Parts: sequence; C-alpha cells; structure tokens
Amino acid sequence: MAISVSASAARHISNFLSKRGKGIGIRLGVRTSGCSGMAYKLEFVDEIADGDIEFDSNGVKVITDAKSLAYIDGTELDFVREGLNEGFKFNNPNVKNECGCGESFNV
Repeated sequence: MAISVSASAARHISNFLSKRGKGIGIRLGVRTSGCSGMAYKLEFVDEIADGDIEFDSNGVKVITDAKSLAYIDGTELDFVREGLNEGFKFNNPNVKNECGCGESFNV
C-alpha cells in the first residue's frame, strides 16, 4: 500500500508549504461527490491525527486515512502543465470511470 508524488508535484508542494510558513505535508483523501460518485480532496496538514497513515515520497509527507486509502492505494500525485493550464493530476490505478469534466470518479 502506498501513495506517491512525482518530483514535479513534490517541488510544488514544498514551495506551497514554504510560502505558507507551516505544515508537515499534504492530506490526500476522497469524499462522496460529483456525478461519478467520488472526488479527491487535497489539503495541508499541520499535525498527524490518530489513525492517519503516512507516506514519504520525494521528500514530501502524504497523509491519508484508512477509508480513503482503499480507493487511492497506488495513486501517484503529479503536477502537470498542459498548454496554459497547470495543476495536480491524480494517476489512480483503481479508477474504473471518470465523469466528463474530470472532477469525480468511481472504482
């Protein structure tokens, strides 16, 4: 079981944490939402909670919970530039379908 971040994503996360002035990493999870059933949630983490699962990848801590891990195990978080757009991309091997807008998925 693992979640990883690409080198590009790690640089952006580290820069965000540095500018923010605090935080130990990011939390990657899922929530019920959208037309396909689930959506990713990504937020800063200031402290580890009981039951959190921690991964270190490219010098960045990625924290998740057991419920989310069942849906995102094996996911790589990447940071990509496509034309004028840039942002995080979730490379999740568990996804069976995604909605047309790319905001939600199901496994």
